[in-house]
Amino acid sequence: MQTGRYAFQKLYIAARGWAQDAQPFRLESQPTADSKGKDGKSAVWRGSFASPRGRGVKPYVWSGTDAQDAPSRGISPGTEDTYSPTNSSTHIFDMGFLKIDSDKAFEVGQQHGGDKVLEKAPDTPILYVLDWNQATNVLIWHVIYGNSRDDAKLIVDVNGTSGEFIRVEK
Repeated sequence: MQTGRYAFQKLYIAARGWAQDAQPFRLESQPTADSKGKDGKSAVWRGSFASPRGRGVKPYVWSGTDAQDAPSRGISPGTEDTYSPTNSSTHIFDMGFLKIDSDKAFEVGQQHGGDKVLEKAPDTPILYVLDWNQATNVLIWHVIYGNSRDDAKLIVDVNGTSGEFIRVEK
C-alpha cells in the first residue's frame, strides 16, 4: 500500500510516455479487499491525464496488490477518450501544486470528524480523490468516508498545496 503521491509519480511517468504534454486532472484511490484506505494509503490508485495538444484523455492504474478484486500489479493504461479543455471535470493542474500527500489529508480528515466515523464503524472504507477546483483555483483532496461519494458518511476537503482544512462537504 502506498500514498497517493507515490502512485501519482509512477502514473505521471507512464502518462508522459503516452503524450509529452500530458497533465493530470484527477487522482483517486480504489478500495480492495485488503486495502480500505486507512492512514492515507491504498493498494490501487487511478490517475487521469489529458493531452491538450493531442486532444485526448487517458487513465492509468497503479496496483500494488494481488487481491482478487484488484487490477494486476504494476501500471495499466486505460482507454483513450476525447479531451475538451472547457469541460470542468477534466480541468488539468500543474503537478507543482501537489505538496500534500494523501496521508496528511487523512490526518486532517480525522481531525474534522473522521475519527468519530471510524470509532463507530472501523471497517468504513476511505476513498481519496484529488482534483482542481476551478471556482477557487485550489487543488483539493476529498477524503471520503464510505464506499462512494454518493453514500459517504463524511467528506472532508483538504487543500492539496497547503494541507489546510477547507470544509466538510454537506
